[in-house]
Amino acid sequence: QVQLVESGGGLVQAGGSLRLSCAASGRTFIYYPHTVGWFRQAPGKEREFVARISWSGSSRYYADSVKDRFTISRDNAKNTVYLQMNSLKPDDTAVYYCAAVRRMDYSSSDSGNYDYWGQGTQVTVSS
Repeated sequence: QVQLVESGGGLVQAGGSLRLSCAASGRTFIYYPHTVGWFRQAPGKEREFVARISWSGSSRYYADSVKDRFTISRDNAKNTVYLQMNSLKPDDTAVYYCAAVRRMDYSSSDSGNYDYWGQGTQVTVSS
């Protein structure tokens, strides 16, 4: 099994920054490679893809809406994936979720293809 716990959300003014963390645990995550993605869901909207990173960290992919503002990274020694969010906009307001799939370098941005999910962390950007 895999457990994911997000942290780092909060209230920030437009133009500010936040860094989200996704701490993973469980034998499956420790012993097998996993691609990890970040998704978000705003009130009244569907969950959308934000970014993903391969197990090695060599492959990273971003949604157009966050490209050049957000950076995904991981520290496999700590079983933690990060999402550095800069130049935040009110449209970035959402609950942010991390998700994992047991693949070394998974190319899907479809939330339905990820097996494990965290509980989410709220990010609110004020104008």
